[in-house]
Amino acid sequence: MRRSKKERQQLLSSTIQENPFITDEELAEKFQVSVQTIRLDRLELSIPELRERIKTVAEKRFDDEVRSLPLEEVIGEIIDMELDQSAISIFDVKEEHVFKRNQIARGHHLFAQANSLAVAVINDELALTAKANIQFKRSVRLNERVIAKARVMNIDDVTGRTLVQVSSFVNNELVFTGDFQMYRSKNN
Repeated sequence: MRRSKKERQQLLSSTIQENPFITDEELAEKFQVSVQTIRLDRLELSIPELRERIKTVAEKRFDDEVRSLPLEEVIGEIIDMELDQSAISIFDVKEEHVFKRNQIARGHHLFAQANSLAVAVINDELALTAKANIQFKRSVRLNERVIAKARVMNIDDVTGRTLVQVSSFVNNELVFTGDFQMYRSKNN
């Protein structure tokens, strides 16, 4: 069933409001129009692109929650967070993150995403990496999206250490793992 432009734009607006993480491609499929039509509709409705919507949602949702570092210092964009339990961030690999000759992401970017997520998930004013055991499972390439998932495995109040396990994926394929021993102050 073909909808009028006005009707489609109203539905588009409410769909994005319900799910700000929906892509233009998914919207195009849902409304059976081209991606270009969706982009033009968003432009007319002053709805930002996915990246900006994710950033806005993350800032509103996690600004008060993240205690250990400013949100803008997290590498990648946090999309889910439960302090001292778990967190998820997204990192899109761009030109500036890769080696020019082979388009493979520099490892320190994947490490930085995982490490900053391990710091952010700590419910304390002070969280520092004491030790990290990391493993790169496969190369990540230009334009791939890395989803890092952190889980707090253990909190030791006596030593002030927290073990955070981070796994990073590209299209559900494991590309990086890390066990981060985090130091935290004992007076949170």
